[in-house]
Amino acid sequence: MNYLKNQMMKTIKINKLVTHDGPFHSDDIFACATIALFLEKKKEKFKIIRTRDEKIINNGDYVFDIGGIYNEKKNIFDHHQKGGAGKRSNGIEYASFGLVWKKFGPKISGSSTIASAIDESLVSPIDADDNGIDLFKSTHDVSPFLLQDFFKLMRPISNQKPENYDKNFLKSVKVAKEILSRIIIRGKNEIQNERIVARACESAVNKKIIILDKYYPPGKTFYKFPKALFIIFPKEIDHSWVIKTIKKNGEGYKSRKDFPSMWGGLQDKELQKVSGIKEAVFCHKGLFLAVAKTKEGAIKLAQIAVES
Repeated sequence: MNYLKNQMMKTIKINKLVTHDGPFHSDDIFACATIALFLEKKKEKFKIIRTRDEKIINNGDYVFDIGGIYNEKKNIFDHHQKGGAGKRSNGIEYASFGLVWKKFGPKISGSSTIASAIDESLVSPIDADDNGIDLFKSTHDVSPFLLQDFFKLMRPISNQKPENYDKNFLKSVKVAKEILSRIIIRGKNEIQNERIVARACESAVNKKIIILDKYYPPGKTFYKFPKALFIIFPKEIDHSWVIKTIKKNGEGYKSRKDFPSMWGGLQDKELQKVSGIKEAVFCHKGLFLAVAKTKEGAIKLAQIAVES
């Protein structure tokens, strides 16, 4: 029995994930996390090796951010070689994370649409940073604290032993796996939400006012429905109804149409008097959100705003 067990153990393949040792970056952390999730999904074993030993690198099953070669078929994903490893249509060059994600992202997310969206929101910015591309232009002499900055904090400080690099790299990969898992779940949910919002837009009697049975983050849905100005949905806590403006570019704070300026910052009786709607509760001073006690009141407020 022990003999058979030992023989079975010998036949179990353990994939070798090889990258460079020493200081690490978000690029190699997320590349490793992506491959790990892919292998875990296939229920395959693996071990992570950080080295610069060419013999070990040449015998790796998955090699990333080291090796001086990009060969997708052989699972070698480096971008440091002369000429790099290509660039996206938006001009951002691929780093190891992007190269790994391009191959395995659709497989672990289950959708090329989700994988593409994640490349745009997470992978491309990390690749850009690793390739020395600054995506942020500061207007207040203050720099944002980015995901890349968090992983820099994970590097050992000067009085710690060098082996802590490997220990902290593995900790960082664990965090990156959780981030990827969550963003994939969120991506699947967003696709579902966008379909629901799109159906509501298509079936709306008044194409300028979209009514939902609950709030669904619309993503980029409203790009396809330029007539839509306001979205209405019930609050889960107190069952009042919210009216939100629809943003010009799907994000930021500039709306396609604001609520009337005289409503800004008013609530209850003051807002009811000015608007003429007895169900009115509140209007944000930024003119992008209002609340009513009932669905009917919310629709009335939206109709006044549309016509103002």
